[in-house]
Amino acid sequence: MSLASVEKQFEEEKLDLKVILLEQSSATVPLAAAALGVEPNRIAKTMAFKVAEESVLVVTAGEGRIDNKKYKEFFGTKAKMLKADEVLEITGHPVGGVCPFGLKEPMKVYLDETLKVFDYVYPAGGTPNSAVKIGVEELEKVTNGVWTSVCKDAEEIEN
Repeated sequence: MSLASVEKQFEEEKLDLKVILLEQSSATVPLAAAALGVEPNRIAKTMAFKVAEESVLVVTAGEGRIDNKKYKEFFGTKAKMLKADEVLEITGHPVGGVCPFGLKEPMKVYLDETLKVFDYVYPAGGTPNSAVKIGVEELEKVTNGVWTSVCKDAEEIEN
């Protein structure tokens, strides 16, 4: 269902995006980078968090790490990642395939500044062996993403 929901969104919104299906797993940043032949930071890692009573997605450069102080300043609460079963239930995507597309329910998407140094990135495509090549500006538009800075050392990420 996950892959189908991503493809359905692309079709319904007439987006010129394709899901890349991989022979090997792309469930982690190193695996995805190796499978696609790109540097790890071009993998757009999507993480699900609970903020008050709302679930949100934060998309970062592959090696981006949440900075708890920045996260708390921005969201007003401590970072609390959702558990794997909650992620699947809320997003419709399994861990390793979580992406900001084809979501089961609408969710707020936050894009970390670590992504801005790239012209394009590769979020997952709804499964642990898929990816989508997308321009960073298009990612912002497609997801209605809000820019934030909640990762450590964002200034050290380079393309």
